[in-house]
Amino acid sequence: MLIIPAIDIRGGKCVRLFQGDYGKETVYGDDPASMAQRWIREGVQLLHIVDLDGAREGIPRNMAKIKEIAMQSPIPLQIGGGIRDLSTIQEYLSSGIQRVILGTAAYLDPPLLKEACKRWRGSIAVDIASKEGKLAISGWMKEAAVSAVDFAIRCQEMGVAAIVYTDILRDGTQEGINLQSTREVARALSIPVIASGGVSSLKDIEALASLEEEGVIGVIVGKALYDGTLSLPQALDLLERKKKC
Repeated sequence: MLIIPAIDIRGGKCVRLFQGDYGKETVYGDDPASMAQRWIREGVQLLHIVDLDGAREGIPRNMAKIKEIAMQSPIPLQIGGGIRDLSTIQEYLSSGIQRVILGTAAYLDPPLLKEACKRWRGSIAVDIASKEGKLAISGWMKEAAVSAVDFAIRCQEMGVAAIVYTDILRDGTQEGINLQSTREVARALSIPVIASGGVSSLKDIEALASLEEEGVIGVIVGKALYDGTLSLPQALDLLERKKKC
């Protein structure tokens, strides 16, 4: 299982939101590229980048910053936020980013999702943000009329490579991963699931590792790393030891 640091960009800065609320923002740095290099030096194998302005406005707003990270990164990146058309997907993938994550567009424009999966097989994932079991879209500000699990199954049928599953009510709270809902999504699918939202400590990583057999291949971690309640080297060491058992 992978530990995947999150780098959320808003106004060109590295920030974190509380439960996806744009009014509850903490700034952790002015240089997202430097933050990316920090996590790379500590040994991660994948980075999760989000254009928060793009997610809210529906068009990329921090593409230059994201391309800068991609140009300097020796490890794979996955990017989401404000990606609503094929040309944006193409631009990101051609800049060295390995995986593009669709969110709102996957729900509102199924033909786009299907065509993207066809053109870039293995490079398209979908971010499924759940609030009490319901799918949330438009930067997590609107609730869709479908359950998170049902939408995940629909995305799998259209050919996505992976699902990023986020429990909004846990995101940025450091209250622990919602293991029950994450397990429910993973069991409903045959494609990999990446968990997100709520990690606070090494205990959460250990608990989530029990879902690896269910198809959970990684966990996105944000606030816990930035606030120092989770040590990245310790988390990586824990998973390495588990792998050898």
